[in-house]
Amino acid sequence: MDPDTHFVFGTHQQHGYAAAFAPDFPAHLAHWLLTRLQFEPVPQEPGLYRLSDPQQDGARGTRQAAQDLRAQSYAVHVDADVAHTGSAPSHPNGLAERRTRIAHAAATRPPQRGAAPTVSAPSIRPVPPKPTYAPTVHLTGSGPARGR
Repeated sequence: MDPDTHFVFGTHQQHGYAAAFAPDFPAHLAHWLLTRLQFEPVPQEPGLYRLSDPQQDGARGTRQAAQDLRAQSYAVHVDADVAHTGSAPSHPNGLAERRTRIAHAAATRPPQRGAAPTVSAPSIRPVPPKPTYAPTVHLTGSGPARGR
């Protein structure tokens, strides 16, 4: 294992899709991360984890786990037999390229649509003029006396 690598994903002859972590990586942190990524510890083999449900497209699940760990800035190695099983090769800037295409599509109008509708200024409701007189307040004597 490369000394800079935190996790390794691949296939195991007996356990199917498996993951291991570097010996200098904290075991409790590796356990916490791998169990949340649907891997379970292999009994009698410390440091080895297997995919909990490999029948649910195990290669894709293993690649997704590796991708999630990379997104959290961990150094991950994926064996070639898992990395290219049934999928197109991944591109490191695929997300940036996709976002660029979406932004471009959002900024342009499709050719089948007509011209953009013209927008008129919102209608303005005039504010009534301020009254020139002060309102008169009438107090009636039927209520409780004030100020006494």
